[in-house]
Amino acid sequence: MDYIRHVITSACSSTLFIVFVIAFAGYVAGRIQIKGVGLGTAGVFLAALVFGHFGYADGSLLHAAGIVTTSAAALKRDMSLVQNIGLLCFVTAVGFIAGPGFFHNLRKNARSYVLLAAVIIGSGSLVCVAVSGLTGLDAAMAVGLLSGALTTTPGFAAAQDALAFNDALLAEVSAGYAIAYPFGVIGVVLFVQVVPKLLKADIARERELIRAAPREAEEGGPQKFFELDPLGIGAFSLAVFLGVLLGKFTLPLPGGAAFSLGNTGGALLMALALGHFGHIGRIAMRMPAASLKTLREFGLAMFLIGAGVPGGAEFMGILRKYGAVVFVYGALMTLVPMVLGFVVAKYVAKLHMFNSLGSITGGMTSTPALGALIATAGTDDVAASYASTYPVALVLIVLACQFIVK
Repeated sequence: MDYIRHVITSACSSTLFIVFVIAFAGYVAGRIQIKGVGLGTAGVFLAALVFGHFGYADGSLLHAAGIVTTSAAALKRDMSLVQNIGLLCFVTAVGFIAGPGFFHNLRKNARSYVLLAAVIIGSGSLVCVAVSGLTGLDAAMAVGLLSGALTTTPGFAAAQDALAFNDALLAEVSAGYAIAYPFGVIGVVLFVQVVPKLLKADIARERELIRAAPREAEEGGPQKFFELDPLGIGAFSLAVFLGVLLGKFTLPLPGGAAFSLGNTGGALLMALALGHFGHIGRIAMRMPAASLKTLREFGLAMFLIGAGVPGGAEFMGILRKYGAVVFVYGALMTLVPMVLGFVVAKYVAKLHMFNSLGSITGGMTSTPALGALIATAGTDDVAASYASTYPVALVLIVLACQFIVK
């Protein structure tokens, strides 16, 4: 018995063990559906939150069995690495998938995508400013809520950069982000599944409509290029490497602010370009669809685990400190832009259902929601509208977060 306890304790001290236990539990939870609506891959995020709280915050899940896990500091470091690798895998795969039809789709609907990004980020920012002004909530906390509500790591980082010399305000931003993030993830994931059901959409017809535009831009016959490996992992790695490099460039802005794409934006744009052109010199950059789908799903799961475990460890303590009403403020910053954005997409921009929802996931910078939408639509083509709206939203949210706290 002591030996078995030793084995379990040793395993639970391993980040690798914890990551894949959470992944398994999350996929089981994601399969549960109520009236045809389920969390899907976002079930992994829910499992990570639960594990983070009961395993690390109060310890009841593991400590009751006499199991001592890794330290909080080591957990945060390891999960940050898991989250960043997962996010890079996901957005790079999305870029490759969307690349062949991206520029055609962007030329066709560019004004709509810019409008939607402006509506979503603008309305979210207005709610943020209104909450801060009407309730007396500190601007740093409000911006933290906004970045969590829109699940935007670059916006969160921009707010932190703007407050780099004030530790107290940095803590406020982090607290707000942690409070609003869970609803920001789950709310949009459920939204993209519920809306087609509420509107009684013809899924097959909507799928064909969203497929039409990307496939118009597909290239003709294949050309001969040198493949680094049959699965495309070499090409994928090159895209990530170049994307991270691109994300390090910083553009100074008026008022002392600065903008950079960061790892996420850089990898996405690089993969879009390489996915569109299909090669660098004689090196083939096309990847098998099966490889891209696997990397996309794996990346999403790792991202959700990396974000969920530390969030779960801190969530209840933060909520007790600031009160449940702060959770409501964060939920408003998710719901108002999402609903308003969909109304504008459908009735003003006149986009088709899945084009509208894809744009919403991009405008909300919601990585998990895109995964749920792909499952709902039954096609990867919705990634094109996500990828078209995401860069515009990314720029706007970074600017908004920096200007609100100044």
